[in-house]
Amino acid sequence: MATLRIPTPMRAFTGNQAEVSASGATVREVLTDLDARHPGIGGRVLDERGAVRRYVNVFLNDEDIRALSGLDTPVKDADRITLIPAMAGG
Repeated sequence: MATLRIPTPMRAFTGNQAEVSASGATVREVLTDLDARHPGIGGRVLDERGAVRRYVNVFLNDEDIRALSGLDTPVKDADRITLIPAMAGG
């Protein structure tokens, strides 16, 4: 299973856990399993079309998945996925 680092604003879905595990062969499958284990968090990460929301960054082992194969990026059991909400301000 991959380890996911959950940002503080999304921890209400994970029982206030900073790290959780989920399984899958791709980032998409891991995020689907994450939502199955922690209902509601998937809607904070993915939009209604199943794409990563504009204001959420997803990293696989310190690499932005946009620079890899996006949601189809392969995931190994020892991998770490980090969810980072984008910050805005001025």
